[in-house]
Amino acid sequence: MSDEQKETKEQRASEYDASQIQVLKGLDAVRKRPGMYIGSTSAQGLHHLVWEIVDNGIDEALAGFCDEINVEVNPDNSITVRDNGRGIPVDIQEQTGKPALETVFTVLHAGGKFGGGGYKVSGGLHGVGASVVNALSTELDVQVARQGKRYYMDFDHGHVKTAMKVIDENIPEEEHGTTVHFKPDPAIFRETTIYNIQTLTNRLRELAFLNKGLKITIEDKRDENSEREDFHYEGGLRHYVDFLNEDKQTLFEPPIYVEGEENGIAVEVSLQYTDSYRSEMLTFTNNIHTYEGGTHETGFKMALTRVINDYGHKAGVLKSNETLTGEDVREGLTAVVSIKHPDPQFEGQTKTKLGNSDARSATDHVFAATFNRFLLEHPDEARQIIEKGQLASKARVAAKRAREVTRKKSGLEISNLPGKLADNTSKDPSISELFIVEGDSAGGSAKQGRSRLTQAILPIRGKILNVEKATLDRVLANEEIRSLFTALGTGFGEEFDVEKCNYHKLIIMTDADVDGAHIRILLLTLIYRFMRPMIEKGYVYIAQPPLYQVRQGKFVKYIESDEELERVLNSLQPSPKPVIQRYKGLGEMDAEQLWETTMDPANRHLLRVQLDDAEQANEIFPMLMGTKVGPRRDFIESNAKFVENLDL
Repeated sequence: MSDEQKETKEQRASEYDASQIQVLKGLDAVRKRPGMYIGSTSAQGLHHLVWEIVDNGIDEALAGFCDEINVEVNPDNSITVRDNGRGIPVDIQEQTGKPALETVFTVLHAGGKFGGGGYKVSGGLHGVGASVVNALSTELDVQVARQGKRYYMDFDHGHVKTAMKVIDENIPEEEHGTTVHFKPDPAIFRETTIYNIQTLTNRLRELAFLNKGLKITIEDKRDENSEREDFHYEGGLRHYVDFLNEDKQTLFEPPIYVEGEENGIAVEVSLQYTDSYRSEMLTFTNNIHTYEGGTHETGFKMALTRVINDYGHKAGVLKSNETLTGEDVREGLTAVVSIKHPDPQFEGQTKTKLGNSDARSATDHVFAATFNRFLLEHPDEARQIIEKGQLASKARVAAKRAREVTRKKSGLEISNLPGKLADNTSKDPSISELFIVEGDSAGGSAKQGRSRLTQAILPIRGKILNVEKATLDRVLANEEIRSLFTALGTGFGEEFDVEKCNYHKLIIMTDADVDGAHIRILLLTLIYRFMRPMIEKGYVYIAQPPLYQVRQGKFVKYIESDEELERVLNSLQPSPKPVIQRYKGLGEMDAEQLWETTMDPANRHLLRVQLDDAEQANEIFPMLMGTKVGPRRDFIESNAKFVENLDL
């Protein structure tokens, strides 16, 4: 280090003093680091603002003071949320010397959720609520109806604009509640400030299921043709399970419902079995979707397995030496577990895994007692459940044998795929790509035209098994599926480990016709059901081969859509007449053309498969690929009018 560099470093060190320590006042910290408070400033964070305000109404409902919440998306993409709870208090808050209404919207961590006795149980993950929404909005106004008066105040970028005032001193005593109107700040939410009505609708419907008796409405005032949707479920979780199983064949009706309380922890469970080979379990704590599960899920699973085995042995349906595993008894199960805990402790990477040990015992005890009584009172349904578990047990044993075939001996060795997989030479998964190619002809062209360092080719013949209708042993017995798992090196089922994946790009490359689309959806169903972490990691892509080649003299262009074809043709000179070649299959392109159009990273277009809404995907896959014909027919009849130029 030179003397000059040393001097500069020492100078910088001496300049670092107390004057450089910045203290952010009020809500400035929220605007400076919004991601710390709402997760991100993407579309997810934008919608999180709505959840924070809605959660305040939910808290009033949990306390027994609110039975209706209304949400409106206004034409300017602002949001209005109304609840008929008690109304935010308006008297002076002792610590701040300001009205409680102002405190709630201007001070972080101010509210009835922090041990002040306002709420025994509260929803919401962060508890920062109204003040953060205020800080991240260009404008926010609030009206409170309380004790015969209506109060009003508004804010500008989190700062008080109009101090709290009474705007009506003579409203009916029975009128009470809070109305919050806010407009997100585009300087914070640079990606988008446009609310997605489907995202809002799905979450509000879910909240209505989780809080039986509460009415929640959503209205999109940006669309003149849109109608208000009302969600109101007196049956709560029972209706939630009905909704999840709408397109599935159930073993019995109605869903089983359990409700109880232990040590201040309220437990609700609803479940129903279907003829599916997969289970669907959703767990919630204080209305927070615990995606990673936790102690309440563990308690439910333990009780389910124990009670079914105990009943089966006592009723003589199970032999004395026969025991069903948790995996066996959960096959075909749809279940929703929701608890309300006075002091939930979350852990896990996304803070959506419940860690309270008392939640495990409470869920176990409350569920076990009622479920055992159900089995005793409904022997036919009990026998169906156990027999389904027995079939699952046999399939599990068969699948265990088949699974061994999918395991790789070491590294990238593909000893059981001679002549099928053309592997790449790089050992670095981050630059390695696996193309799943439809047909031997296209597979041959892809092998010849690829970059051997980074690109591996796995041809598949015809349509793979529809895994939505197959048992695990049948899935693993399928040669094409087995080849894919072996090539990936990830293991299978409960042993699946995405970190062991040999390729960080899995690219589905099929023909641009109906059969190609069918093969693509079959592969996506397989990946979604058995390799979902691949999608969550962003490893799955769909290749976009061209539909046309246009030639006019020396001009050659590959076209991906009919719209682009029309634009290109309109831009060309009238003569000579352009020659248009329509590619109906990848096999029609030679190796050089396939590389140029579909495989060359410099020119190709890939669509990344994303999992924005896992629950919606869970509904769509059974509808399109499951055993029930009716919902699929309804979907086709409703959407056929949107299909143009169907290429059969």
